[in-house]
Amino acid sequence: MCGVFGIYDPLGAPDRDVARLTFFGLYALQHRGQESAGIAVSDGGRVVAMKDMGLVSQVFDEPKLSALQGRMAIGHARYSTTGSTAWRNAQPVVQHAPGRTVALGHNGNLTNTTALRDELRGNRVRLQSTSDTEVIAALIARHPSPRLEDAIADTMGRIEGAFAAVLLTEDAVAGFRDPDGIRPLVVGRLDDAFVLASETCALDIIGARVERELNPGELVVIDADGPRYRQAVEPRSASLCIFEYIYFARPDSEMQGQGLHEVRGRMGEQLAEEAPVEADVVIPVPDSGTPAAIGYARASGIPFGEGLVKNRYVGRTFIQPDQGLRERGVKLKFNVLPSMLRGKRVVVVDDSIVRGSTTRKLVQMLFEAGATEVHLRVSSPPIISPCFYGIDMADQNELIASGRTIEQVRERLGATSLAYLSLDGLQASTSQSSDRFCRACLTGEYPTEIPGDMRNAKLRFEELAAAEAAAAR
Repeated sequence: MCGVFGIYDPLGAPDRDVARLTFFGLYALQHRGQESAGIAVSDGGRVVAMKDMGLVSQVFDEPKLSALQGRMAIGHARYSTTGSTAWRNAQPVVQHAPGRTVALGHNGNLTNTTALRDELRGNRVRLQSTSDTEVIAALIARHPSPRLEDAIADTMGRIEGAFAAVLLTEDAVAGFRDPDGIRPLVVGRLDDAFVLASETCALDIIGARVERELNPGELVVIDADGPRYRQAVEPRSASLCIFEYIYFARPDSEMQGQGLHEVRGRMGEQLAEEAPVEADVVIPVPDSGTPAAIGYARASGIPFGEGLVKNRYVGRTFIQPDQGLRERGVKLKFNVLPSMLRGKRVVVVDDSIVRGSTTRKLVQMLFEAGATEVHLRVSSPPIISPCFYGIDMADQNELIASGRTIEQVRERLGATSLAYLSLDGLQASTSQSSDRFCRACLTGEYPTEIPGDMRNAKLRFEELAAAEAAAAR
């Protein structure tokens, strides 16, 4: 998860406020992270960053945006996977070194953070945060090469895991992507300005057009001479996270040349073919289940309706960092429409089931509203393995489908029936071959090696940081 955005305006046009454009870009990417938000700008000589906890609209207002003046900017909306939900881990992170200041925003998760942190500490580099993002920024800021692209390329060869990052120095904006292409990054154009974003929806909101997706292992540096692309690391694969298609990205975004709303509709159609059922109405779990529910209704001939109403001012329960908040948040987030459910056999379409806590409560709410049958249909295969590439998905023993049959999962959820989209059906719906995606959470097969310490959760550096802080005092 996490949303990143960057813009370089070569002319510093007075009618093109880069901080404001970054704000709106992050606003479009808010679904990718809701814990903190930040923007860094440069006027060509000095980097200034502002960040805080909360949503983009809570962190920034008119006076704060007016104070961020410059010709280039980057922004970040955070969803934590390495490091706690704390101000010190908000991004962009800023690293000062002789000859170079670097502000960096990162979407993904490194798998060799421990070794790199130990190296930096051995070189007496003091790290202020417990996130892996600061490690990347420190390596680039302290790289001996005066050429920014060399510093980034060399760092890309040393860091492992998933990363799609935007970077700002005093006079340039850059973006780079891991050699497996696990996390997305797209390049756009707004007249003579260049834009970087996690998704195309962030380009749409500011009126920019898509130029191209950054390739796996590729970097781009944008400065007064324009954009310079470089294949910095040999691409190992094209392993875009399959959950970008299923859930993460907005349905109005495009990836790999495809509109995600249409892809998710095909998933629903395929699901109807694989798991038909006699029912009176098809309803989605809004909003992420809606395109697949429309596809299921279209293919099955069962009428589409709305039985759940979502409070859109409540954050995604999936990305709340605390399980207790997840469970208490369900009724804040959803309410039922009894008139659509009473006395009816209901097909409920959702995009995925992770822990099952939200789904179990939704099934209960539907029965309490008068549904006679509740048939769960899921437009992805069962999630059986945790993600180590930027999703705080759960330990394996918390995944409801891990080590259980579909019938056992159905019993725990309390549904009348349960069916998932098959892995082959999912792949067919994407119109892409399986080697274009990372599907580790569905198969247990990871594109990179996962060190043992990665399995000790995202807070593994908190104790060390506390000890270092105490020693410094």
